[in-house]
Amino acid sequence: MHLGPLMLDLTGSELVGEERDILEHPLVGGVILFSRNYESPRQLAALTKAIRRVRDPAPVIAVDHEGGRVQRFRDGFTRLPAVRKLGTWYDADKRSALDGARQLGWLMAVELIAQGVDLSFAPVLDLDYGLSGVIGDRAFHADVAKVTVLAEAYVQGMQAAGMSAVGKHFPGHGGVVEDSHEAMPVDVRRYADIKATDIEPFRALMSRGLLDGVMPAHVIYKDVDTAPAGFSRRWIQQILRAELGFQGLVFSDDLNMAAAHAAGSFTDRAQAAMEAGVDMILVCNNRVGAIEVLDNFRWPITRTSSQRIEHMRSRPPASGVEPVGSAQWRLAVAVAEGLVNQA
Repeated sequence: MHLGPLMLDLTGSELVGEERDILEHPLVGGVILFSRNYESPRQLAALTKAIRRVRDPAPVIAVDHEGGRVQRFRDGFTRLPAVRKLGTWYDADKRSALDGARQLGWLMAVELIAQGVDLSFAPVLDLDYGLSGVIGDRAFHADVAKVTVLAEAYVQGMQAAGMSAVGKHFPGHGGVVEDSHEAMPVDVRRYADIKATDIEPFRALMSRGLLDGVMPAHVIYKDVDTAPAGFSRRWIQQILRAELGFQGLVFSDDLNMAAAHAAGSFTDRAQAAMEAGVDMILVCNNRVGAIEVLDNFRWPITRTSSQRIEHMRSRPPASGVEPVGSAQWRLAVAVAEGLVNQA
């Protein structure tokens, strides 16, 4: 049995009967967790163990846990700063900020892995042009070179903990005002300008082997295609795969978002995303939509995509030392607390 191309969510803090049946479906390959799925570290560990017991191979377990506004698990986890704090720090002290970025990437990853979570959808590689409220301080900086070096350090920390990195939102969400959760953003810039700026952090990290996954944006880039990037063969197959040479996993953004509605029903959205070149589709916060996909979507589960999904599992180093509570962990927590408490 291979892992399927669908990642979906759960209703609460423990598995209910229907969800066990859903997770056994051959199309399922992953589970994404939200705040409603969390009560405490102990409860989270029990939930991730229960998910893994349902089937073999077990689904990959993911979460959005960037820090700042986007941190699903709070009580019992270190409060993480928005990564913009790292950008501000970098402007004042480059070397210390890069070390801090490595520590925060490591800290985020080890705390999740300790409770059975494989993956956080991080880092955000968007540039903050001061336009997008949904991005804002989720971006490291407005400057492409600074985003690139800070993200590189952050991912090095994640990888040291045993977690793969997923760069989002390719090719860059920072050039539009609209929030793709609520509307269809259209970026009117020339492709040459996007390539020279927004794409550069993705290209640089890919070239250094630091991205195992990429999540395209639900944004239309008018100069390239009339379809949003996550439904575009031109963006995924021609630019991301052929031109940039990316061989890792391509995730869709959530197919329940408003910007995905133009592709039709949930089954139509899944079909359009997979035909464009996506390896794994996300259907979140809409159980009816997820079941529609399970009942109606037909897609061959390729060995290549299944291997890419398997590669997203956490791979903590076999040191024999529990990282949470260690001296390294305490230092990283101090860095996080210092940034969070900054005015």
